[in-house]
Amino acid sequence: MSRNDELLRAAENIRQNAYAPYSSYKVGAAILADNGKVYCGCNVENAAYPEGVCAEASAISVMVADGGRQIMAIAIAGPKGEQVTPCGGCRQKIREFANAETSITTGDGRDFNLDDLLPVSFGPENLK
Repeated sequence: MSRNDELLRAAENIRQNAYAPYSSYKVGAAILADNGKVYCGCNVENAAYPEGVCAEASAISVMVADGGRQIMAIAIAGPKGEQVTPCGGCRQKIREFANAETSITTGDGRDFNLDDLLPVSFGPENLK
């Protein structure tokens, strides 16, 4: 089993814990960090819609809280093996901790790199 397949399986597993009573659209994310650890997160909806948390943002928060600082790869799983790519805000959050070549695997097994999903991006190096 490839690294991306393992991450996708972890994302599918954590997806079951998502809190999505309003949309019923559960999403899971799994990140391989620079420290070799895998961090998982799921979406958490809120009755005040803009206050929810995406799965990717949840996983990034767990990674940072544990001391991880770079995303080496990420997988995102949605319902029924559908292709689920990060929303615009999450693409930028991933960019904060990843480089243009970072692998992003979706629930249907497709692989992208961050530059495919967020071309000509703005990142930390732009502020130096």
